[in-house]
Amino acid sequence: MSKKSIIAAAFLVMFAVAFGGILIASFSGIKSIVANTPIDFKTNPPIQSVNPTLKGLNDGFVEISKAVTPTVVNIEVTGSSKGETNQAPEMPFFFGPEGQMPNQEEMPSKGSGTGFIISADGYIMTNNHVVKNANENGIKVQLNDKREYTAKLIGTDPNTDVAVIKIDATDLPVASVGNSDNVEVGQWVVAIGNPLQLNSTVTAGIVSALGRNINIDGNSYAINNFIQTDAAINPGNSGGPLVDISGSVIGINSAIKSQSGYYQGYGFAIPINLARSVATELIKSGKISRGYIGVSIKDVDTKEAKGLGLDRARGVLVQDVLKGGAGEDAGLKVGDVILTVDGKEVNASNQLQTIIGQKTPGDKADLKVFRDGKEMDMVVTLKARDENQNAASNLPPTDQGQKSEPTSKSFEKTGFGVADLSSAQKQKFDVDGGVYVTSVKRFSESFDRGLREGLVIIEADKKTISGVNDLESMINSKSKGDILVLKVKAPEGQVRLVAIEVQ
Repeated sequence: MSKKSIIAAAFLVMFAVAFGGILIASFSGIKSIVANTPIDFKTNPPIQSVNPTLKGLNDGFVEISKAVTPTVVNIEVTGSSKGETNQAPEMPFFFGPEGQMPNQEEMPSKGSGTGFIISADGYIMTNNHVVKNANENGIKVQLNDKREYTAKLIGTDPNTDVAVIKIDATDLPVASVGNSDNVEVGQWVVAIGNPLQLNSTVTAGIVSALGRNINIDGNSYAINNFIQTDAAINPGNSGGPLVDISGSVIGINSAIKSQSGYYQGYGFAIPINLARSVATELIKSGKISRGYIGVSIKDVDTKEAKGLGLDRARGVLVQDVLKGGAGEDAGLKVGDVILTVDGKEVNASNQLQTIIGQKTPGDKADLKVFRDGKEMDMVVTLKARDENQNAASNLPPTDQGQKSEPTSKSFEKTGFGVADLSSAQKQKFDVDGGVYVTSVKRFSESFDRGLREGLVIIEADKKTISGVNDLESMINSKSKGDILVLKVKAPEGQVRLVAIEVQ
């Protein structure tokens, strides 16, 4: 090795030693991450003295949850339903007409819901729509303590959406039933159920409104008188309890209003007083025998009140009276306004339905009725509904005789046109006289009040209309702002009143 090579090697060794020393010196001051003292987390709350009101509210919700949750059960149903998937609908929700689904073929389905125990020996209250499509032995119940049972269907009532099932068990925790007549808007409520497969979920809110008529399925005999709440309710909550701050059940969670099918702040519960009477009857006989007055009704609005001579919008308007029904037997007439039932004021059709819906055929209902400027008392003996009742009359043979051109007229003051009835139209509508509505100006007063082409006007202000001239004389006698109350009949036979303000 040459002298130059030895010098170069020695220089490299010295450089390596020097660089290593620098590295050691540079890292010698770094502390070990795991060897240092642990962080001393602060555990003292920033608020040492909690507001007693908030503390009481917090403790109250905890107490409610502990007391009620053991009485709530999860229900799983295997059956069949109409839909696009194999998942049964667990809770009705509604969008309006544009959200309605087309008819689907029946197919196997599986869905879930909630119920609550009403007796120590295993009776459970839930919704009709939770269990209505169940197969035999298709209702499975899981208790809060995870015990599982196959339930027997005791009975259902589609008109209230209430059902009762039973499991073979003893010494079960039982939910306490409250009084829904005492519920007030704004009071705190708690919903307990099994939404979206999340068992024993507790949510809180307030009562948002009372007496809601949401008419989910279009069933004219359904009793729609719901408690509205903003407590979070989702599919799977159906049939679960809505309870007050004492832990008493005041309603059965049944439906939501939503654009998505999930919680948007609008939930609806069946009042427990109604549900309780239904459940009692189902347990007793397995079915509901409900009394009916036999009338078609609607809420009274300000224009109808003015046209009928009421001092203000109150009561329930009789739109039609079923032939042979209890109402006809008692003397009720189209245009009557029912003010009270059994001494209770009724200002909405669902209020009247709820009161009557808790009675059975043969029971009596005391009515106070407004007619022609006077109040009168009336007693109605309720009848059972005839399932085969046809609202339309049998149509006689069509008149093939000589036809003449009917008189017609349009009324600018009301926004509709009419024509005299032909013989064939009289036979079709089963009327002796009246006028046929030939046109209704779109978005006119008449249109907005529900008058439509194809109806027959048979009375105006309780006076019989024989033809166009009769109606014309009556309309001409009206001044702007006056109310014209028309009694109209549909081709199917239904009769109703339409109150129109003259323009």
